[in-house]
Amino acid sequence: MEETRRSAEEFLNLIKQSRRGKLKVYIGMVAGVGKTYRMLQEAHSLLKSGIDVKIGFIETHNREETHALIDGLPVIPLRKLFYKGKELEEMDLQAIINLRPEVVIVDELAHTNIEGSKNEKRWQDVLDIIDAGINVITAVNIQHIESLNEEIKGVTGVEVRERIPDKVLAVADEVVNIDLTADELIARLKAGKIYRKERAEAALKHFFKSENILQLRELALKEVASQVERKVETEVTKLQGLKHERFMACISSNEKTAKTVIRKTARLANYYHSKWYVLYVQTPKESADRIPLDKQRHLINNFKLATELGAEIIKVETKTISKAIIEQAEERKITTICVGKPHLNLLNIILATNVFNELLKKLKSSKIDLVILS
Repeated sequence: MEETRRSAEEFLNLIKQSRRGKLKVYIGMVAGVGKTYRMLQEAHSLLKSGIDVKIGFIETHNREETHALIDGLPVIPLRKLFYKGKELEEMDLQAIINLRPEVVIVDELAHTNIEGSKNEKRWQDVLDIIDAGINVITAVNIQHIESLNEEIKGVTGVEVRERIPDKVLAVADEVVNIDLTADELIARLKAGKIYRKERAEAALKHFFKSENILQLRELALKEVASQVERKVETEVTKLQGLKHERFMACISSNEKTAKTVIRKTARLANYYHSKWYVLYVQTPKESADRIPLDKQRHLINNFKLATELGAEIIKVETKTISKAIIEQAEERKITTICVGKPHLNLLNIILATNVFNELLKKLKSSKIDLVILS
């Protein structure tokens, strides 16, 4: 009976996949590399080929060369909303679905919608559009990818607030990198092709420093390469009937360590296109009536982050952490357990070593891998 149900679900998923629209994502290392320009060029090319393509939302940032490319392309009017006494414009999701073009261009994928919209984020609008059977071409910068948030902050010193979960790239049928050298990008900035003079000068001293651009460029190239490899791996796995990877991130109530483990495990799961879990083992000292409020808040935020990144949350109450980890891993057929490196103070090392020793002993008899994330 269970096998019949699973077979029916798999077939239903195949039907849904065949009805879904295709998703193409242009990735750039930073603003101004030409993502919007390339999308508009592609729209013109599709239109000439007889494809019904329309602009759902485009942001030219008043760049003349880009703005000129809108001429001749059908544009779906934006929806007007009143927010805090002001009339604002937002992409009209329902109009796109009602008009049902073959292809729609949707810029600024990481954008946060105005309050009162159906979805909080534009990436959610895009998923609704492809679920309706409409193909989407969209664009995003590398700094907006959720699992890279800490890394981006380390490179630029800026915490990016608008982010998209990695699952959006995971469902993309094509991910294309728009690449420029640091020198080319800086030349465009100085020539006023990205920002006006005053803003360009400030940008050169901060986000657009040459060393920042080089690191962001490397991250963008790696991300696109990773997406291509993942798709190849997925197809090979399907053809050869190889086992599917399953990851489980084990987190504590420590905010920073947990966030790192969640984001890094999400990237691994995304690479292998696999199901993954986040396990929190609640010991008696962290029971609901004893855990400090700040740690409780951190846990809730980390559960929310994990859910946004596509994880299933598991919460277990027990005294024995290692036993709970192994039991959950075996029950859910986990192939890789991911844990954080303990903080370097003597007490934590001693306590963590006991947990690790117990965990390693139990893992000896299984085929489960253990990954310790820095």
